[in-house]
Amino acid sequence: MAVDLPPQAPRAAPSPGTAQLEAKQLAFMESYDAHSPISVAVQHTGVYPTSIHLESLQHRPGAGVTGIYRVATARPVMPRNWPSGVYTETSDHVDELYVGMTTEAVPADSDGIIYSHSPYGRLAIWQHPLDPSLPGLRLATDPASVVAQWGMGRRLVGLETISYRPLRRAVIAADFDDGTRLYLKVLRAGRAMDLDARHRMLLGAGIPAPLPVREPVADVVALQEGPGESLAEQLLADGGATVDPAQFLRLLDTMPVSVMTLPARDAWTDRLPAYASAAVSALPHCADRIRRLERAVLTGLPRTDRGPVVPTHGDFYEANVLMAHNAVSCLLDVDSLGPGHRVDDLACFLGHVAVLPAVDSRYVHAPAALARFARAFAQVVDPEALRLRAASVALSLVAGARDSRRDGWEAQAEHRLTCAEALMGFVSPGPALPQWPGDIPHHGR
Repeated sequence: MAVDLPPQAPRAAPSPGTAQLEAKQLAFMESYDAHSPISVAVQHTGVYPTSIHLESLQHRPGAGVTGIYRVATARPVMPRNWPSGVYTETSDHVDELYVGMTTEAVPADSDGIIYSHSPYGRLAIWQHPLDPSLPGLRLATDPASVVAQWGMGRRLVGLETISYRPLRRAVIAADFDDGTRLYLKVLRAGRAMDLDARHRMLLGAGIPAPLPVREPVADVVALQEGPGESLAEQLLADGGATVDPAQFLRLLDTMPVSVMTLPARDAWTDRLPAYASAAVSALPHCADRIRRLERAVLTGLPRTDRGPVVPTHGDFYEANVLMAHNAVSCLLDVDSLGPGHRVDDLACFLGHVAVLPAVDSRYVHAPAALARFARAFAQVVDPEALRLRAASVALSLVAGARDSRRDGWEAQAEHRLTCAEALMGFVSPGPALPQWPGDIPHHGR
């Protein structure tokens, strides 16, 4: 099923005033000035912080900045003002905890929030796992609760946080003594039933996807582990040399018509101005390069054909595809499933492959893989739209390299930017840079 809709203009970037404010918020979160409100909030629980370290920083242009901090404590006792039971350790002795702090707006009725102020706006502070926008996180990180909800008579032998995006989502892996692994996806309030339905929609159409083990509980969807290994492993080994790119096109083409009934979501390129602003915040010394790339993509897009609206995955790239014997065995992370454009799914794939050498220097075969997959994908969509949108996706990944725990993250972020520039032909290709194949037409089909 395909329908034609008017082209969608990319969302505007945050206003200059908002961008400047958020740049100051980022600097504040990374500075020692941020330690004072955290220290005061932690002392409300009856513990004394001895050291505070920034673990991660998340910037959502136009929404705000969120930091997660690791706090060492002295003479820990159970909390007085925050709800009891927030510690997941089995011992009464707690000498380390994690605290979130954000300038974003949080639900007004959130439990366990302590508010403070900074020169750059109000701060909401919470102790992990009491994320104000993820009510199920406490359930999914508590061993006793996990056993009660999903144990089915088994003994829990491991509970690990796979990913955590404060105020957005989390994935917790639960391992049981029979060898079973479940992935507990913690979502914002009211979204779990929708994700559960998306998985069942794909499974009903014969598309391999993780199976929900039961109905959602407290905004947590529990999924069986999918079979196979990540496509990223094959790209690491040999660039996926024995993988047929056509199978990914066939997989996307078999998406059920019912996907068209789901809400449409912006593709990566629709949010390019916001991602460019985030990249500038991460690499202010590269602002001219970033804005040049942004302008080139936005100028070129109106001259391309985005194609009809069809069922799409919405976040289609190597980490979300499992492979077994060179065939797709499971499709992960279907949160963004819905109507969209095939070129955006394919550009998402290529944009991620393009920056793999900047993520890990061992991805020496990624440039060759990019060229091979691009040639195949350009057979079914407007090649120039594919190139521009792939470069846009690569640019959207620049700010994600920001890691306050690691020296040298700026170099990795700049490498990602250079990869995006290489797709546009702004820099000469090199061993660790992608090159858009010269035999692909550059101006439409």
